Amino acid sequence: MKHMTFPISTLLLAVVANTGSLFAQAVTPPKTHLKIGDPAPDFTLSSSTGKPIHLADYRGKQTVVVAFFPAAFTGGCTKEMTAYTADIEKFRESGAQVLAISTDNQPTLNHWAGELKSDYPYLSDFMRKVSTEYGVLMPERGVANRTTFVVDKEGKIQHIDEGTSAVDISGAATACSRLKKSS
Repeated sequence: MKHMTFPISTLLLAVVANTGSLFAQAVTPPKTHLKIGDPAPDFTLSSSTGKPIHLADYRGKQTVVVAFFPAAFTGGCTKEMTAYTADIEKFRESGAQVLAISTDNQPTLNHWAGELKSDYPYLSDFMRKVSTEYGVLMPERGVANRTTFVVDKEGKIQHIDEGTSAVDISGAATACSRLKKSS
């Protein structure tokens, strides 16, 4: 058997190349286990309003947009939350309340909501319990996958957008408008 030798630089290059490919592999965001018609899991979270928000408090009163986003101050999240801020009147006219949720801590969300001049609540799921219950937590990253749920007055999920499609808020706006017309 012939003994082969390689220069150390060749071996290091091979190790770096293989390590880089491992890190470059995209993590597939989870798909929620929840479906249209399922009851939305109830939650109570701290909010940028200074008061806890209880999803159950909206039951029988109004539609709720539950918009999970990965992280404050990031590009896609800024685009999505800025769109809600710009079009908040569409949601209010349809009788809907927007609730933005991330795993960021509450002080970070309060600051970011102020920078974006948002007047809807930002909720902190810092313990990641709600993201887990909704099936949107990416545990390897510690953040929620971008996912929007439109919950009707009875507490049932009527619309879901996941991943990059949730940056475009038009699906949620259309679902809220449709729910208003059917009530």
